[in-house]
Amino acid sequence: MPQINLLQAVNSALDTAMASDQRVICLGEDIGEFGGVFRATSKLQEKYGKQRCFNTPITEQGIVGFSIGLAAQGSVAVAEIQFADYIFPAFDQIVNEAAKFRYRSGDQFSCGGLTIRTPYGGGIAGGLYHSQSPEAYFCHTPGLKVVIPSTAYQAKGLLLASIRDPDPVIFFEPKAIYRAEVGEVPDQDYEIPLGIAEVVTRGTDVTLLGWGAQMHQLHRAAKMALEDGIQCEVIDLRTLLPWDLETIVASVNKTGRLIVSHEAPRTGGFAGEIAAAIQEECFLSLESPIIRVTGMDTPFPLVFEKEYLPDYLKVYEAIKQSVNF
Repeated sequence: MPQINLLQAVNSALDTAMASDQRVICLGEDIGEFGGVFRATSKLQEKYGKQRCFNTPITEQGIVGFSIGLAAQGSVAVAEIQFADYIFPAFDQIVNEAAKFRYRSGDQFSCGGLTIRTPYGGGIAGGLYHSQSPEAYFCHTPGLKVVIPSTAYQAKGLLLASIRDPDPVIFFEPKAIYRAEVGEVPDQDYEIPLGIAEVVTRGTDVTLLGWGAQMHQLHRAAKMALEDGIQCEVIDLRTLLPWDLETIVASVNKTGRLIVSHEAPRTGGFAGEIAAAIQEECFLSLESPIIRVTGMDTPFPLVFEKEYLPDYLKVYEAIKQSVNF
């Protein structure tokens, strides 16, 4: 089984989807001959032609609106938004059109063949316009699915599942680990079911929950805690909408403690939704308050990126705080 990085796994998923289904169309800014700013679509136009992999004007609202039209008439549209920070001009198209398309027609019409790929998060010294984590905005919208991989293997399997899902999916890709995250990824076609979290490491003392690039910080913090005799159960949520409440509840009922970490700002971040739901389900099992380790309630800073981002040291301190409560 070949070893490839997360970015190559995304490219492999797109290649696999386009080879297996003639209806799959990739579109976005500079994704054709150039392969996109991160080269995620490299050689796809060369292989499948300009009608199935093509550049768009620099208008995110137009990219998503056109993709909704493609999906509504039977194509399988995979749109790339160059950076997640620039998804907001398309916000109305996503939340008021794509998400409600099936519901408002009484299931007569659908744009379920729509997947929106976009790199998100910090870690590349991108400053305030190329580092944001906007996943929580879309988790508030019924009719969408929100998916975030953390490994190369996940990236291919989850992206293929997203492209073939009957609902519109927003697929956030952690650009900080595009090339740093390397793993064994099958050449052949496979899918990872959406809506199911992965228990990566078993433990009995504290549940650590995250997604995307933040999983690397959780794993490192868990190793530090293990040296202190604290066994962490590390869970990768993978799908944020719908999220796997059952798996998290089972873990917290066992450990009695939960730490949720994400790069997005604290206020309104998805960790708040998770904390509220787990408090409702696991109140009598909790041994300490649920802790959120997140980004700050400020615009994403360039000079102070390291201070802003929740890292393994902050998670480790949260583990000690939870255990010693």
